[in-house]
Amino acid sequence: MIAVVGAGLMGAATAWQLARQGHPVTLIEAYDIGHRHGSSHGSSRIFRRAYADPFYVGLTGRAHDLWRELEDDTSTPLLRTTGGLDFGEGRDPAAPAGLLAAAGVPHELLDAGAAAERWPYIRFDQQALYHPDAGVVDADRTVAACARRAVELGADVWTGVRVTGLEAPGKVLLRTDDGRELVADTVVIAAGAWLPELELPLPLPPLRVTQQQVFHYRQRDPSAQWPTLIWDGELHLYGLPSGNDGGPLPAVKVAEHDRGTPTTARTRSGLADPSSRARVSGFVRDRLPGLEPDPVGEATCLYTTTPDEDFVLDRHGPFVVVSPCSGHGAKFTPLIGALAADLATGRADAHPRFRLGRPAQDAPVTEQHTE
Repeated sequence: MIAVVGAGLMGAATAWQLARQGHPVTLIEAYDIGHRHGSSHGSSRIFRRAYADPFYVGLTGRAHDLWRELEDDTSTPLLRTTGGLDFGEGRDPAAPAGLLAAAGVPHELLDAGAAAERWPYIRFDQQALYHPDAGVVDADRTVAACARRAVELGADVWTGVRVTGLEAPGKVLLRTDDGRELVADTVVIAAGAWLPELELPLPLPPLRVTQQQVFHYRQRDPSAQWPTLIWDGELHLYGLPSGNDGGPLPAVKVAEHDRGTPTTARTRSGLADPSSRARVSGFVRDRLPGLEPDPVGEATCLYTTTPDEDFVLDRHGPFVVVSPCSGHGAKFTPLIGALAADLATGRADAHPRFRLGRPAQDAPVTEQHTE
């Protein structure tokens, strides 16, 4: 028996991967499937292949294949291809372009004039990198599809149940706040921002939980096809089509990747930072003339970030930790589920960059961003 604690993107994907391999699985969620208290809700997350790190460029290719596999297995469209742009006065598009070329990923380097001709609703002052494989992931649909398919394949799902104890003299005795007990051979902890609050016999790295905010801006031309956007300059922002989150009319979600407010999963305010709203709206007014500059919607979510911005994906005794994802994990969801399943079943060891006890290193902010 394998228990998975947490039914956000990573936990639900892990349960799906384990169930389709024929393993007995119990997925445990403190709230309802698809709740909005953590990091996995909403209809718009960026999928992209442009990273300044060849390791992640390679992972995006594996993730893309597994997205299509997940869509086929659940009969649910989850990843919509839009193309993606990387630009800004603080970004050198030639560097990630070289990594995309080395990996055989289609891409174009466009001067400002050529980019403006193709996307007249975006203001360009410098070269931009475009890669057509970028797109938008529907996080809400993904969580629901993974959980539903896991149940169809034999998994149990407990919702509204909080884990209160984990004892591991051999197998793990798991206790919940409603008095249930479960004996598991392995427990996968996919608790996201709740991970630092759990009492676990694990050497966790330093984790920083922040409340992030996103803003939705209505398109002036509802028929315009917006790509995903990565902008690096004085501000570090991302943008993508809002999907259902933007309301009944087409909108674009724009947000800062950095400058989140330190918090915890239990004490977050859930209120968007007015200073972030002002900065992002100013950027929209200046750089994205195809959008109305006043937001029509806003929301908050949580990042749980390691010092080096790499994931935590490792096994320690009977426990597998499958988070945090440092603000850029959603695009890898089905791959992380597969890697976690391999750890839980003993089919593979952790990659050195994802280990619990890896040497602490600071990563430059924004290199890996985009949720």
